[in-house]
Amino acid sequence: MDETSSASVGKVTLQRLAMELGLSTATVSLALRDSPVVAEGTRLRVQEIARERGYVANRGAASLRTARTNIIGVGLHDIINPSFTELLAALEDALSTSGKTILLGVGQEDVKRQTRTLGTLAEYRPDAFIVSPAAGSGIEDLKALATSGIAVVQVTREVEGSGFDFAGSDDEAGVALAVDHLVALGHRRIGMIGGFDAVSTGRRRLAGYKKGLAAHGLTYDPALWVPGRGTREAGRAAVEQLLALEEPPTGAVCFNDLCAFGALMGIQAAGLTAGVDFSIVGYDDIAEAALWHPALTTVFTRIPEYGAAAAGLALARIADPTRPVERVVLEPRLVKRASAGPMKPVKRRPQ
Repeated sequence: MDETSSASVGKVTLQRLAMELGLSTATVSLALRDSPVVAEGTRLRVQEIARERGYVANRGAASLRTARTNIIGVGLHDIINPSFTELLAALEDALSTSGKTILLGVGQEDVKRQTRTLGTLAEYRPDAFIVSPAAGSGIEDLKALATSGIAVVQVTREVEGSGFDFAGSDDEAGVALAVDHLVALGHRRIGMIGGFDAVSTGRRRLAGYKKGLAAHGLTYDPALWVPGRGTREAGRAAVEQLLALEEPPTGAVCFNDLCAFGALMGIQAAGLTAGVDFSIVGYDDIAEAALWHPALTTVFTRIPEYGAAAAGLALARIADPTRPVERVVLEPRLVKRASAGPMKPVKRRPQ
């Protein structure tokens, strides 16, 4: 008997198919279920080889997969930002109380990487996914996660229209609060630092900025919004750009606290004093915000609470997959500290 015929003897398993095709068992399993996560060419090839080899799905194993694993897959787009560390801690605390264990995957703002990472987590058959989608994620990217019956909950960010539960903060209202505070301090030319259109938080915080201005009869000036990632580096570069304007703003609202920290460094580098010469308001109120000098005025988005809410939504969805879709959107609040003060003309750098 030759090697080929010998190899065909015995049960054809998913693992043997995967080895023959040079693919992971998760990819083969998804292809056999016609999942859109797998490229069409790969799906067709897997299905053809499976038919040729006489592969028969193990229904006993399939029934085992319907049992609870007590694993929750958590997919975050970022863990460098301390706000997501706080979110992860809130999720873990709430889920561990219910006997669940977290498996973490990080997408790094890359949809393809997010798909690969969550696909790997799916091999462990989690009872649910809690996801903060990477920038540019579409409805199909999330729908693919649910093809095998795994519950999906979105947290902080969401893909609108995807039909999954969501927990987060009211970003539009939160940024409007920040604008209100600066206006109350006498500021009329107010900038926005950070944010981008590829994510729901970016769109909503920009909308809150515009809404806050309009509520006080102030006109939105595109030159005063400097889009960018939520990093210290982006915040510093943005405030330098605003200060270089012929008519610079006297204060700015930031996409998040990391942007605000960068802006504070940029203000200091320009020879200005935050809260005196130029006012800054952050967003999130991470633990570090109170420790800066000056301490950062910011918007508390209630991360621990909406993290616990996301965990609760996941547990409820596991218990009843047919329950109506639920959105938990918490009202943020302003935390006044020293980085925002009464308006005064911006000092010019020496030419």
